[in-house]
Amino acid sequence: MKLGKYLWEMRNDASAQLHTLEALMTLIIITGIIIFTVQATSLTPLTSSTANAHIEAQLQTMGRDMLNVLDHSHYGQNSSLKEDILNWDGEKYTWNSKTYTSEAGNDLASSSTARILESVITPKGIAHNVEFAVIGSTGTIMTLPYIYNGEPSDNAVIVSRRVLLSNSDIADTSQFRSDTGIPDADTSTDFYNLVDVKMTLWRM
Repeated sequence: MKLGKYLWEMRNDASAQLHTLEALMTLIIITGIIIFTVQATSLTPLTSSTANAHIEAQLQTMGRDMLNVLDHSHYGQNSSLKEDILNWDGEKYTWNSKTYTSEAGNDLASSSTARILESVITPKGIAHNVEFAVIGSTGTIMTLPYIYNGEPSDNAVIVSRRVLLSNSDIADTSQFRSDTGIPDADTSTDFYNLVDVKMTLWRM
């Protein structure tokens, strides 16, 4: 009788230990699932911050590539970007869903910058501005709009490229200054001005 009672108690102890072990394993599994879920949620590309960062990185790469292509030049020749600056009439152009036009009715048909934007950026619905930051008459930096399509969003990216202008690059410096507003920063040398071409890109 005592032996049966002893075996019954042992059986109950083993069963209790087994239930405790099962509960502990269940707790460990649930904790692991919670940790995994939290980490996966913070890293998923579907979250707002990660998606924005991904889009910004894409826009920055795209902008840099376009400026690299535009600023490439063969030996002894001006780059397409420099030619666009030298041929600029000083007007502000906007995209009208077909071409870039100014308030005066002019277009940028001969602009390499406009053509690359038209083929790469506008089909993707990416808004964009292009500005020329130059050294002003008083030595301060002044910004001149070349292509303007509105105020950028908070997630806009800016890429830039500097282009050196010399007096020897410009056929008529007086006319160029009158048209564009870009002054001769140093009249005592061949240096004319340094143009910082700023391209701003953002999703609509």
